[in-house]
Amino acid sequence: MIDEPARSMAQQANFAAFTTMLPSGQPMTHVMWVDCDGEFLLINTETHRAKFRNVQRNPRVTVTIWDRDDPYRYVEVRGRVVDTVRGVVAREHIDELSMRYVNHPYPADKIGERVILKIRADRQREKVLGGEAPPPST
Repeated sequence: MIDEPARSMAQQANFAAFTTMLPSGQPMTHVMWVDCDGEFLLINTETHRAKFRNVQRNPRVTVTIWDRDDPYRYVEVRGRVVDTVRGVVAREHIDELSMRYVNHPYPADKIGERVILKIRADRQREKVLGGEAPPPST
């Protein structure tokens, strides 16, 4: 289960730093669009990308999502890729993300085989630089 505030931050047009491990053991980080289905964080990528090969070899990842309205506020989720979804579902998902982030469908000419990485959280935390996170609004 993805807890608040990570859930709501991932369901908005906030960017995430997605970190995987290269074969050498060095971390590799990409700025990504992110989503959440309530149970898992979702990262949509292509099967030929290094990040996909990395998680096939080592499923441990970190996702840091920062608030686009307050970049001093972020959440960090450490976990594992526990499942993948390909095909039509992954293609439709990248269009949904594109509509959220840039207000148009993902360009068809930039499509390789899409895959959704489902990330189960092992550790979650929120941080506000310069202070503690404010209480949740009601």
